[in-house]
Amino acid sequence: MKKKLAKFCNRKYAIATGSGTDALFLAVRALDIKTGDEVITTPMSWVSSTNAIKVNGAKPIFADIKDDLNIDENKVEKLITSKTKAILFVNFTGKVCEVDHLKKIASKHRLKLIEDAAQSFGSKKNKKPSGSFGDISCVSLNPMKVLSSLGEAGLVLTDSK
Repeated sequence: MKKKLAKFCNRKYAIATGSGTDALFLAVRALDIKTGDEVITTPMSWVSSTNAIKVNGAKPIFADIKDDLNIDENKVEKLITSKTKAILFVNFTGKVCEVDHLKKIASKHRLKLIEDAAQSFGSKKNKKPSGSFGDISCVSLNPMKVLSSLGEAGLVLTDSK
């Protein structure tokens, strides 16, 4: 099943986790984000997005949102400091963020992108599927999510070994 989900999201690898929260935690950990580092994210999300940053010892920096409830990519760059290591964006209510703009910002500042695709599985942006945009993308398979399991489960998607 992991291989099918990875293929659906145009990714090389999928790692099953106990929950979407675990997926986010592991994504932050895999990028070696630690105490003293900063991760720019949105305040408009379930607490798991922020907790994944905090539990790894880093500091969440909140960027404002737009009318579509997604992170305002135009506010992100102003928040970047020498401590910023990543941008954790959430595709809220099935709408994929302005990922092309976020990718340009991340590339310019050598930041990693973590995609929280818990609410957008199956959505597309520019004909590309949600779950394909981050250096690491995370999906919750909670029974209340778009793609659900019979209990808690999650998925980490990436192209990097």
